Parts: sequence; structure tokens; C-alpha cells
Amino acid sequence: MKKKLAPFIEWGTLLFCTGTVCFFLVVILWDIVSKGASSLSWGFVSTPPANGMTQGGILPAITGTVLLTLITALVATPFGISCAIYLNEYASDNWSARLVRAAIRNLAGVPSVIYGLFGLSLFVQAMHMGTSMVAAGCTLGLLSLPYIITTTEEALRRIPASTREAALAIGATQFESIRDVVLPAALPGILTGIVLTLSRAAGETAPILFTGVAFYINSPSGGLNQEFMALPYHLYMLSTQHQAIEQVRPLAYGTALVLLIVVFLLNLAAFYIRYKHSKK
Repeated sequence: MKKKLAPFIEWGTLLFCTGTVCFFLVVILWDIVSKGASSLSWGFVSTPPANGMTQGGILPAITGTVLLTLITALVATPFGISCAIYLNEYASDNWSARLVRAAIRNLAGVPSVIYGLFGLSLFVQAMHMGTSMVAAGCTLGLLSLPYIITTTEEALRRIPASTREAALAIGATQFESIRDVVLPAALPGILTGIVLTLSRAAGETAPILFTGVAFYINSPSGGLNQEFMALPYHLYMLSTQHQAIEQVRPLAYGTALVLLIVVFLLNLAAFYIRYKHSKK
């Protein structure tokens, strides 16, 4: 009797938990969309803030977020993929490799505010980058690195060993086997992990808080070596620090909706890339 009831209990628990999560997700999305849709317009996404941020748009914040995400990708992607290739294809299964993997997993669990303080010490002060978009991008790159390494290594592990052996059997070197056979086969998983990691980095506030984000900049971008605006910090300031919070609350909801749209588009791009390359 217990064996017959166990599957129903397990499925019931799973459905209940899934339904609960989906319910709260729908409630949150409905609250943001219903209160932020009225602020969305072409002027909102194409003009800078005006009159103490009580009017105008969020163009500098959008531009800063996009450029910051690109810098993060340039910093984290080459190092993350190279590290994953070494760990999975070249490194022996010994204590040192296991220690490196354990360190990477631990780094993935470090709070983002710690990365912000580390970026302040290393990039802003020690490397004399100052509070700038480059310093913030390098900090987010360090934050994203463990996730890219982990997802890339998992994608490489899914490639059967027989694929590598077949390439070696026809005279290819190990490097050629990895470059021409393994990496193309693992590309969907690698790209998906990178895009999802960047979508997470685009919504981070704490790391950029110490390294270059600014409360207000009138131009869309003051240069990579200067302070910048970003959507998550702009949302934080409108929601908690503005002198007229009630007046700017619709703009805060509009900013939250734009940030959700940006993250959704990045996630959609990840699924599309995976689907396209999986078919190939």
C-alpha cells in the first residue's frame, strides 16, 4: 500500500511546490507589469532623466547596462572557457584539480557584495582604474567566472569519450580534437551558460555599487573610464533613496519592467542559441 501511495505523494509534493513558485512568480510579474506599463514609451527609453529624475527617461542607464554586460563578457568568457577546457581535457584527476574545482564552487557561492569590495581594492585602488565602467565590468567578470567555468565544463563532459577517440584515431592531435570536434559539439551548452550568466550579471547591484556606478549622469555614456548609470542601481535609488519616492514610483516600476525585459531577452537568446545548435 505504501509503495502504491509513494509515487502519488511524490508527484503531489512536486506539483504543489511547482505551483507555489509559479503562483508567486505570476503575482510579482503582474504587479510589475500592471504598475510599470504606463511608464513605458519611446521617450522613456530614449531620453535621459530630467528634473531631479522625476521626469524623463532611462537612456543612460540602459546604455550603461548594455556596455557593462559586454565588458563582463569580454573579461569572463575567454578565461572561463579556457579554464574549463584545461580542467576537463588536460588536467589529471588528482588532488590539485579537485582542489581547484572546489575553489570554483566556493567562489560561486560568495555574496556579490564581497566581489564589489574586492573589485574596489583590486581594480579601483591597486590597479588605479578609478571608479569606472571598466573597473565595474572586471568585477562582474570575476563574479561571472565561476559560473561560466562550471557550465562550460558540464557541457564538455556531455561529449562522449568515443568522439575524442575517433578524432585521435584519424590522426588529429589532442588540441585539434578539442578545437574541431569537442568544442563545436559542446557549443550549445557553453553559449547557453554564458548568456544566462550574463543575464544574471546584468541585474547585479552590489558589485557595481563600489566600483563605478553613479546616481545621475546626463549623457548616455561618459566613456569607459568614467562613472556610469545602470538599470539595477537606478531602480534601487528610485525605490529607496529618492527625495520624492511616491512621485517617482511609476518610473521605478517602469525601470524594473525594462530590466525584466532585458533579462528575458537574454534568456530567450540563450534558449534560441541552444535550440538552433542542437538541431545542427
